[in-house]
Amino acid sequence: MKIAVLVSGGGTNLQAIIDSINSGAITNTEIAVVISNNKNAYALERAKNAGIEALCISPKDYDTREQFNEAFLDKLNSYNVDLVVLAGFLVVIPKTMIQQYKNKIINIHPSLIPSFCGTGFYGLKVHEAALERGVKVTGATVHYVDEGTDTGPIILQKAVEIPEGITAKELQQKVMEEAEWKILPQAINMIANK
Repeated sequence: MKIAVLVSGGGTNLQAIIDSINSGAITNTEIAVVISNNKNAYALERAKNAGIEALCISPKDYDTREQFNEAFLDKLNSYNVDLVVLAGFLVVIPKTMIQQYKNKIINIHPSLIPSFCGTGFYGLKVHEAALERGVKVTGATVHYVDEGTDTGPIILQKAVEIPEGITAKELQQKVMEEAEWKILPQAINMIANK
């Protein structure tokens, strides 16, 4: 199975996927390309270090969102991938792409959906909301992407306990280590081998 990984930042989930392919925890899978909307994303360096093609397609380089969406989709299509993995990709996926890749796009979200998800819930904001609400358990969810925000069918979830007095930044790291970096590779492996 050929996959494309879409990233906007540091690429820790990308690294988890690369490591899982190298260790054999993910089988029948190769990363065809890593695409970022941010040319300064460290994820692009991670991809290059692993010998994976890495490119940046930024909305800033296009006059309109439509032009960007079209260019992005054309580029993605040129790789003929079987699965698109959103690993901290902070760009709204255009409807045309969702329709074209129906049930072929998965996303990792840093909470137990349906809690703390939807528009405006990304990155640190998710963890801040969880702490503010006082929940005792949070976690991460891998789900298929549909037209809504974080509304697609759920593939895997993993719970993480929230200790007293933890900061949002510490919780973010805990959720990544205990949940995201485990279930995203697991979900890819399940899809690759079903």
